[in-house]
Amino acid sequence: MNKTLRHAVTLLLAGLVLVLGASAASADNGPIKLEVTGDGGHNVNVVATWKNGKPVEEIVEATLTAKSADGRSFGPVRLMSASEGQNVYQPAEPLPNGEWNVTVTATKPSKAQAKTKVTAQDLAASPMAAAEAATRDRVAAADSDDSTDSSLLKIGLIVLVAVLALGAFAVIMRRRGLYARR
Repeated sequence: MNKTLRHAVTLLLAGLVLVLGASAASADNGPIKLEVTGDGGHNVNVVATWKNGKPVEEIVEATLTAKSADGRSFGPVRLMSASEGQNVYQPAEPLPNGEWNVTVTATKPSKAQAKTKVTAQDLAASPMAAAEAATRDRVAAADSDDSTDSSLLKIGLIVLVAVLALGAFAVIMRRRGLYARR
């Protein structure tokens, strides 16, 4: 392979690495936003997104505290990754029955705080709440799958364009006589 072709291939591969690296790094900068909702039962769902709306793919370190109107307190309880989605978190312990003013405080990957009111109750007491929680779970799982599919599609398209560009470059070099087999 002659020197010009080697340089072109090196530049193409370096550009590909920069594009892939830049897109991965750009998604994970800046402040995060927390959305806190009750699940209709004794649990709380916390969805972590970057301010640009993309899901936080890093591990979020956060705690939940709660105060009731009658003076009871709950927490701090550490949040754990939930099975509902990549950027969904739940407290390690369920909330006791009652009306709660919930505060979630994140420290990593950036500081954030969110507050909401939640009613914790047995799901048997509220069939509508159970149906709403199941719908939210399906939506969160579908959103997580969509973002993964979108990322894989983007990477595939970038690789395809790079291969086509390299092939076109080789054909041009061969026709101009700069690419000679030795």
